[in-house]
Amino acid sequence: MCNCILCNSKQVTSYYNTPLHHFLLCGNCTTVFRHPNNYVSAQAEKARYLTHNNDVENKGYQNFVKPLTKAISRDFNSFAKGLDFGAGTGPVAAKILSEKGYDISLYDPFFHPSKETLQTQYDFIICCEVMEHFHKPIQEFKLLRSLLKPNGKLYCMSSLWEGTLTEFSKWYYKNDCTHTIFYNPANLVLLKELSGFENVVIEGKAIIFSVD
Repeated sequence: MCNCILCNSKQVTSYYNTPLHHFLLCGNCTTVFRHPNNYVSAQAEKARYLTHNNDVENKGYQNFVKPLTKAISRDFNSFAKGLDFGAGTGPVAAKILSEKGYDISLYDPFFHPSKETLQTQYDFIICCEVMEHFHKPIQEFKLLRSLLKPNGKLYCMSSLWEGTLTEFSKWYYKNDCTHTIFYNPANLVLLKELSGFENVVIEGKAIIFSVD
């Protein structure tokens, strides 16, 4: 059995195991995560993302990211500089904010891979439906923390998991083969502490990490 990919604890047990999915449960930090032996290849991961219908002009997709764009518009004026981390094929949040005058850079390891965007700091970072794909969440969140200016904020969206095993077996979100880890209020606090953020709050569908 492997260690927890969030807290590195050895207190890990099998949680949900089928021919397609094997998820583990950490008894230390309550994280449910995919067994690393069950990860798909990078090629298969990219192919999966290419099936997403992320049309930036789609009103439903624009409404989906509103929890992030509204929070950013509330917290920062249009002089703020932002990064859409894991922008994917349809960076709709970046499009909406750019139309409001915000300066938004894009980074995605598959579709916007320029490392130059990771050589500067930002007032805010968008991380929409990305954090559940991380293989090494602490390493990724430490990177995101390093990319924020003082008083910066990281705006995430991801479906949180708090429920029974029976409910998990019916949960659609686990069926995406590229989803490797699920978050909950308790492990988000631990994640904040281990990655160097000063605060984390959950505002509806938005998860907001902040630095001093």
